[in-house]
Amino acid sequence: MELAKLFDHTLLKPDATTEGIDKLCQEAREYGFASVCVNPDFIARAKRNLEGSDVKVCTVIGFPLGANKTAIKVAEIKEAIADGATELDMVINISKAKEGDFAYIENEIRALKEACGKLTLKVILETCLLTDEEIVACCKAAKAAGADFVKTSTGFSKWGAKAKDVKLMRETVGPNMGVKASGGIHTKAEVLEMVEAGASRIGASASVSIMKE
Repeated sequence: MELAKLFDHTLLKPDATTEGIDKLCQEAREYGFASVCVNPDFIARAKRNLEGSDVKVCTVIGFPLGANKTAIKVAEIKEAIADGATELDMVINISKAKEGDFAYIENEIRALKEACGKLTLKVILETCLLTDEEIVACCKAAKAAGADFVKTSTGFSKWGAKAKDVKLMRETVGPNMGVKASGGIHTKAEVLEMVEAGASRIGASASVSIMKE
């Protein structure tokens, strides 16, 4: 396992600056991370910074609350792809999950996957707000809708990734779908715990300090 290729090197703070994005991209090049994950406004800049490297540009859709209408999320995806994003991390409508409307969840994910085409769609569940049963149902919806990954967290809610949730997600989606653990991962030990639980990608802003371990 090549540790660096697990990381979506992330800067999603609301006060992120172009200087911060440039540094993020430079670090991603240096360490060979899988991608940088940036807010939509910075996609084009990240793409320019990463020209000639194999680091992908990832962005977030319906972030961080997931409460936008599906049509707005689809429009966000189309704009993001036009700007150069090749991986898209969408937030589900958490209210619909809490109400048990998993058909809505599945239909929305399917619409966003259709907008993505062959590009990678990751589905953020915000596991800290869901019961185990809701996590399972959302994972099943994401898989049925053709998503490429399920993902634990935005990093902007009560807490981030927990190994027990990652394990549950992996058990639900099976071996062939991606599982991304994100939020609150700061050490190599935590990364390895998530991988052991079934994560195939790690979202972290602490990627460099973890690599230096």
